[in-house]
Amino acid sequence: MKTLLNLIWFVLAGFWLAVGYALAGVLCCALIVTIPFGIASFRIASYVLWPFGRTIVDKPGAGGWSAIGNIIWVLVAGVWIAIGQLTTAAALAVTIIGIPLAIANLKLIPISLLPLGKQIVPTDRAFAAYGR
Repeated sequence: MKTLLNLIWFVLAGFWLAVGYALAGVLCCALIVTIPFGIASFRIASYVLWPFGRTIVDKPGAGGWSAIGNIIWVLVAGVWIAIGQLTTAAALAVTIIGIPLAIANLKLIPISLLPLGKQIVPTDRAFAAYGR
């Protein structure tokens, strides 16, 4: 079922969202100061391509720099990306088939708002980062 949902997601929303995040990653990596944001954008792009069967966990050892970077990210881009995710989720939720996709789109909001200090893992290993 995850594969079927991922394929439908890829066709309807995943490809274009991933392209947008990849372009943002390239733009951020062009400037030396924003390379951490570029790496986070590439991480989100890979997650957006195939979100079902994966989840987001806090990265152990992420310190104060990731918190400062997240504050800057929220002020510059995070709010606008979250609004875009909400808009896309509302458009997907119009049909019955789109409801699980809308839920997946809402699942992307936390990593879109605060991407630094996060890690994407398979759902069966959600607590692997914590040693459980």
